[in-house]
Amino acid sequence: MSERGFTLVELMISMVLGLVIIGGAMGVILANRQSYRANEGLSQIQESARTAFELLARDVRQAGVTGCDSSGRVANVLQSPSGELWWQDWFGIRGFEGAQDDGAVEFGAGAPPNNRIEGTDSIQLQGIEGTGLTVVKHEATSANFKINVQSTAIAKDDIVMVCDFDHAAIFKITNYNSANVTVGHGAENSGDPRNCSKGLGYPVDCASKDANGNVYSYGPNSQLSRLKAVDWYIGDNQRPAEGGRSLFRRSLSGAAEEIVAGVTDMQISYREAGETEFGPATAVGVWTNVNAVMITLTLHSADPRLSTDASENNGRFERTFTNVITLRNRVP
Repeated sequence: MSERGFTLVELMISMVLGLVIIGGAMGVILANRQSYRANEGLSQIQESARTAFELLARDVRQAGVTGCDSSGRVANVLQSPSGELWWQDWFGIRGFEGAQDDGAVEFGAGAPPNNRIEGTDSIQLQGIEGTGLTVVKHEATSANFKINVQSTAIAKDDIVMVCDFDHAAIFKITNYNSANVTVGHGAENSGDPRNCSKGLGYPVDCASKDANGNVYSYGPNSQLSRLKAVDWYIGDNQRPAEGGRSLFRRSLSGAAEEIVAGVTDMQISYREAGETEFGPATAVGVWTNVNAVMITLTLHSADPRLSTDASENNGRFERTFTNVITLRNRVP
């Protein structure tokens, strides 16, 4: 009985063919893996951009809203003995170029709030929180409001705004009694900030010796709301492995929140009423005339192994997105 096997040449040819097939299969697997990672990186950037613009747009659209049509007349009885707080005066909206100090966040790396990246723009926005509470009665000489319902949305030492058809006023709540739903706004000798007067009339009078100031009585159905002030900026998130930068928002309370990671740059331009072009913050003549904002965000992927050029952005994908947002209360 004859016996037959594979020759050495046949074995070598079989091994080479096997290696070619295995190499091809491995190439397909690696290509699919890289394609998956690339798609995942792009999806992460797009989702981060949508989140950033959605949250930014909410604040921008509401900038300058007092809750009443008071034609920009705002009385502010707040005083700060330590120096003017960045949110203290009413401005509605204002922006700062990359080299300008915005007063709310310092330049430099490190933990918030001292971590704004130089060269990136920032924007400060003011408005009111929620729909507010309805004033039932205002006893101006006693410096207290009676509101329509008990509320957990306000408390002693909160900064609030009250408004009617004539004007709005910003003050600090000196006392809140939930039992009889009254909100106090008396003059103070201490605190930072503090009410310089219990009078909420326009214009403000803080020089009155009896602390009554310019007395004004708000009528029924006036609206009382918490004041909202936020500063949006690009800061150091202290995670260099992910790129190191994020979009932050600092609130009136001083707390800095990381909103979206991977946002490395923000450039903002503004359009004033009667103009057709957008310009930088330094070109804005009157901030109360600004009715639209154009924001450009640059985002990087968290994964550094996606781009074919590893020398640029450490191999991270980079995409730039632009969105135009109008201020609702300033558009006819």
